[in-house]
Amino acid sequence: MNIRSLLFGISALIFAYACNNEGKQQAATADSTPKTDVVTPTEEKQEKGTTAFNINDVPVSEKELGPFPFFTLPEGLTTMNKPVERKFDRLFFAIDGKMTPLEGRIWKSNVVEIKQNDWSLPFFEKSYDEAIKAAGGVKIFDGSITQEEYDRYSQGASYLGEDGSIGYTEENIKTYIIRRANGGDIYIQLTGNSAQGKLNILQQEGFKQTITMLKADEISKELNQKGKAILYINFDTDKSTLKPDGKDAVAEITKALKANPGLKVAVNGYTDNTGNDAHNLQLSKDRAKAVLDALVSSGIDKSRLSSEGFGSLQPIADNSSEEGKAKNRRVELVKK
Repeated sequence: MNIRSLLFGISALIFAYACNNEGKQQAATADSTPKTDVVTPTEEKQEKGTTAFNINDVPVSEKELGPFPFFTLPEGLTTMNKPVERKFDRLFFAIDGKMTPLEGRIWKSNVVEIKQNDWSLPFFEKSYDEAIKAAGGVKIFDGSITQEEYDRYSQGASYLGEDGSIGYTEENIKTYIIRRANGGDIYIQLTGNSAQGKLNILQQEGFKQTITMLKADEISKELNQKGKAILYINFDTDKSTLKPDGKDAVAEITKALKANPGLKVAVNGYTDNTGNDAHNLQLSKDRAKAVLDALVSSGIDKSRLSSEGFGSLQPIADNSSEEGKAKNRRVELVKK
């Protein structure tokens, strides 16, 4: 064997050893690299609270709950003033970053400490978080709303400014739901700062109409004794088109006027304060005119009638509740 062959053989052995050693090092490096869990986009959205709310994804709670509003205040806390409680109203709750209108029985209040300088926001939040979840509730939103969202919804939330009102841009709002098997789902939202908290509780419930339609003889009696009759005539939402029961109300007015041939009346329209004044004024004018036109079509001489609209400027009830708004959406017949 010559020297050249010997050197070639040694070089080959060194190269093979180096390659084998590098492979082991790479394998060892791969084994020692920390493994990370793969997070799916859906899981990431859930962690960030950005998945769209779907009531069907919420489990039904069969937990026994006490009387409305279901939860006491945490120890050491009290309401700042008398809580706002109504059998029926509309409140906006923060869901998916949008203020969503819900209707039913409501309770809301500002919450403060009993002893001065004893307020703790974490205590307030954690107390309700654990109590609501123990009752089968689920948190469905935790965040704030944008200025654009506030501008969008606030005109329809005439209660803003009342004690316990939630839905301002600087607030971090936590919203929960307790889903019930027989309907009547319970929504809770709360927020707070370094000085106090706010709490809203709503149990969904359908609106029960308590206003009855005046009959022809009652209309005549009201006009003769009081000089005017207040009627609740139903129109399509935000329109001047009479609904079927609205046409029934006009039929009763027609009977009253035909029974009193010398009677002349002004038909005055009114709205609640939802929306802007200019829109409400025009809507009230259009609705009053629609009633006048329907009376003329029913055979009442137009010379006995006039119509005018006054928008929301002369309320007869508190516009801060849905019951009050329903009373303000009216037509008045005024004897001339």
